[in-house]
Amino acid sequence: MTKLAEHKFEEIAVGLKKNFRIKITQSLIASFAEISGDFNPLHMDKRYAKTTAFGKPICHGMLLASFLSKLVGMYLPGKNALYFSQSINFQNPAYVDDEIIVEGEVIDKSVSTRTISIKTTIKNQTNKCLLDGIAKVIVRE
Repeated sequence: MTKLAEHKFEEIAVGLKKNFRIKITQSLIASFAEISGDFNPLHMDKRYAKTTAFGKPICHGMLLASFLSKLVGMYLPGKNALYFSQSINFQNPAYVDDEIIVEGEVIDKSVSTRTISIKTTIKNQTNKCLLDGIAKVIVRE
């Protein structure tokens, strides 16, 4: 299990970065389909997906985005996080067996509201951007 970070607001500086890696598996996709109820054949049916521009099943975009919750809740800032906003731009698909890198970088800090803005990105093993966006997080005491 991931060690829970406990960054305090005062310790967080613009430029602070955290990241982790995870492999996309068929099991993860199937579990996400069960949880979300999204069984679209683009994700679940190899025969159907072969007829699309992707050529094979793709990972749910929201499965990728769900790893941003781990980034904020476990790494940046971790225990003291209260996630309140996230923009997401889907750039490229992820596939089974891709190893993704989930990264956050603090790009702004507001003392008056105790919030941080985090540039969030998810890339694959070839450094291709799969999604990006901005998270806004209150850092609780």
